[in-house]
Amino acid sequence: LGRMKPVIVVHGGAGRIFKEREEGCRAGVVRAALRGYRVLKQGGSAVDAVEEAVRSMEDDPHFNAGCGSVLNEKGEVEMDAIIMDGKNLDSGAVSAVKCIANPIKLARLVMEKTKHMLLTDHGAHLFAQAMGIPEIPGEKLITERSRERWKKNLEPDSNPEEFQKDLGTVGAVAIDSEGNVACATSTGGLSNKLIGRVGDTACIGSGGYADNHSGATSTTGHGESIMKVVLARLILYHMEQGMSPEAAADTALDYMKTRVGGLGGVIVVNKAGEWAARFSTKQMSWATVKDDNLHYGIYAGEKHIQSIDEALASEREGF
Repeated sequence: LGRMKPVIVVHGGAGRIFKEREEGCRAGVVRAALRGYRVLKQGGSAVDAVEEAVRSMEDDPHFNAGCGSVLNEKGEVEMDAIIMDGKNLDSGAVSAVKCIANPIKLARLVMEKTKHMLLTDHGAHLFAQAMGIPEIPGEKLITERSRERWKKNLEPDSNPEEFQKDLGTVGAVAIDSEGNVACATSTGGLSNKLIGRVGDTACIGSGGYADNHSGATSTTGHGESIMKVVLARLILYHMEQGMSPEAAADTALDYMKTRVGGLGGVIVVNKAGEWAARFSTKQMSWATVKDDNLHYGIYAGEKHIQSIDEALASEREGF
């Protein structure tokens, strides 16, 4: 078999990215894409690459995943994550987990060490303990910004919906040199959500889907809308009908908008290594590495291109 050229695409969430956070979001998705690509270049699998990229963004407080997650109605962090391997459709997910730094790592362990696909809340917590995942105090995941926003949303005249626009779910899709695809998605969910609310991220086919026969996708945006149309699987369906990644993404996002009034964003890679990053929201931070070139942007129509050597050099200088 001809070796595939590896490709990775990442997103840092669709919505409204406030001016003062733009640089941090750009830097964060670029860093994640470079880390994932390094895994692929060293012969790592697509699953390894998407896990590494998502972990990088979970650790970055600019994004609503891991550290920096939004708070539920009680002021706590509850996180969801999923990972999927396109080779055999194996998947692992966790929902409503607290007090761990990297839910994506736990999702991968669910995929590899259990016969199940989704563990939630207390059960996920017990499984994390059994796997020796260190527990961290919940406060460690809470940033000043998340707490401020939570307080604002508690005010009687506040409109949490207004704030939902700055979401920041994170995700990655990749194809490795063997031609295997994978996806990973991780989030802190919706600000001031009800305790125990689980959105699209942990749901296979909604928050992400990967199948070597067609490709892989990871989604972001209004979770309930994404679940209604099973967005990730819908995109792959359109690609199975012969659409390009870009056309499939736009068609599915358009359907979600007209059918249920939902906005969001997606990243896609198909089995030929063609990719897309598309969104119906105002913005979505995204980055891709293919053919040793880095592409990235936040606004519609914005696309910066850099050689990987340039990108790595400026990454070392710390952006």
